[in-house]
Amino acid sequence: MFNDIAPTYDKLNHILSLNVDKSWRRKSVRRMKKSLGNISNPKILDVACGTADSTIQIAKKIEIAGVSGVDISEKMLEIGGEKVEKLGLSDRIKFYNCSAENLDFQNDTFDAAFVAFGVRNFADRMKGLQQIRRVLKPNASLFVLELSEPQNVIVRWFYNLYFKNILPLVGKRVSGNAEAYRYLQQSVEMFPMPEEFMKMLQDIGYQDVKHKEFSCGLCRLYQAKK
Repeated sequence: MFNDIAPTYDKLNHILSLNVDKSWRRKSVRRMKKSLGNISNPKILDVACGTADSTIQIAKKIEIAGVSGVDISEKMLEIGGEKVEKLGLSDRIKFYNCSAENLDFQNDTFDAAFVAFGVRNFADRMKGLQQIRRVLKPNASLFVLELSEPQNVIVRWFYNLYFKNILPLVGKRVSGNAEAYRYLQQSVEMFPMPEEFMKMLQDIGYQDVKHKEFSCGLCRLYQAKK
């Protein structure tokens, strides 16, 4: 599915979110940068990196970082690689075609990890989060950016109208694949509520788990330490 929508993925993301997704990423990366403190030449992992929007944002904002982007979609990585090459960031960004559940890195490798809109797509959510924890260094932080259902009744009404009716139509018109954008809405609905997801992270062994909501709860950033 992700290979199929890869050519129009960036365009649709920005259209459908009215470019607000860029702001969510920027805010998340600022928090990541703060968490790194004075670490020199940090190594950062971007899981489910897709077409590398987040990977590029990390490399731009944390200038001394080396970033490893992983994704299961070859087409997404191909497009991401082209973007990285055009920006002259190939020396600092490397891509790996693998799943979150099977990260091909040694234990205690990374100083931070980021997952933007990807955890809900993990085939095995628990295993993927465990794998990320395994490759993080002690005290390193995980950042998970995810869409969520807003709690405010009025905002949720507009959210449901948009996600269930408008989004699949626009997705079909631009990408030719309405099912992919119905899946998006369904996957957001099936994602755990904040308290449940934070408990999942704690059960895996993460500490100092917290979250921050963006845009009236349309998106949330979870942060946790190994």
